[in-house]
Amino acid sequence: MAILLEKETKVLVQGITGREGSARAAFMKGYGTKVVAGVTPGRGGEEVAGTPVYNTVEEAVSAQGPIDASVTFVPGPALKGAVLEAMDSGIPFIVMPVERVPLYDILEMMAYAKLKGTRLLGPGAIGIISPGIAAAGWLGGTPEFAKRVFVPGPVGVISRSGGQSGTVPWTIKEAGMGVSTVVHIGTEPVVGQSMGDILPLFQEDKDTKAVAVFGEIGGPYEEEAASAVREKRFTKPLVVYVAGAWAPEGMRFSHASSIIERGRGSAKDKIRSLKEAGVHVVDRPDEIAPTIKRLIKA
Repeated sequence: MAILLEKETKVLVQGITGREGSARAAFMKGYGTKVVAGVTPGRGGEEVAGTPVYNTVEEAVSAQGPIDASVTFVPGPALKGAVLEAMDSGIPFIVMPVERVPLYDILEMMAYAKLKGTRLLGPGAIGIISPGIAAAGWLGGTPEFAKRVFVPGPVGVISRSGGQSGTVPWTIKEAGMGVSTVVHIGTEPVVGQSMGDILPLFQEDKDTKAVAVFGEIGGPYEEEAASAVREKRFTKPLVVYVAGAWAPEGMRFSHASSIIERGRGSAKDKIRSLKEAGVHVVDRPDEIAPTIKRLIKA
């Protein structure tokens, strides 16, 4: 009942000795994630919450064997170097809970990821959580809070809002259901995983019966979700809410990625594209859970 993260997924934390890295590594490990190593240059040989620290990703892989995912807790200007290092060490999935990343660095990372076949989540993604299985990033906050809010179930969740990445699963829980995996795609102007990339993964997961999306104006992500439905790459029930419908063209809303461009990215454009594809679009976020429940039972 999960995508991208499984119980045996081996996770590396880059920047593990920093304030955020150490706190989030402790959270992930406490939640049950298989955190096998951390990396901070010059701090090799130390431990953080029982996790060995290495000077480089290459050293970590050499000591621990192939690693499935990395989570980067490094400053924005240092992200590119950390991500390229992880990709060069063969890590196939990288979660980037980092904001204020130079745009040209993001573009370079995306181009290199295509060459390497690496899946990048973010930048600006608070993370991903598969309830009762694993978490990568800081989505969930603490093991205790995560266990209360995120309960296992048949609904996948994709969110463009960090806060709503917790609120939507909570409303699904209160409606008597649960979630398979929750993914926050990130807040930077360009992100590695779009809805069009993630929906086919939920399609392949036999335990995910429907997907809920908390969308926003700006960017092409909701239109890409509509394309995935039209092209039959996703055929399960899909319920979408688009925030910021009131915003005029040209206004920045919420995140750097939420910028309306002429003829693209407005709530009107997104809603029209989604409805034409047969997607269930709701007018208020509190309508997401009851609509999902009705569609699953239908």
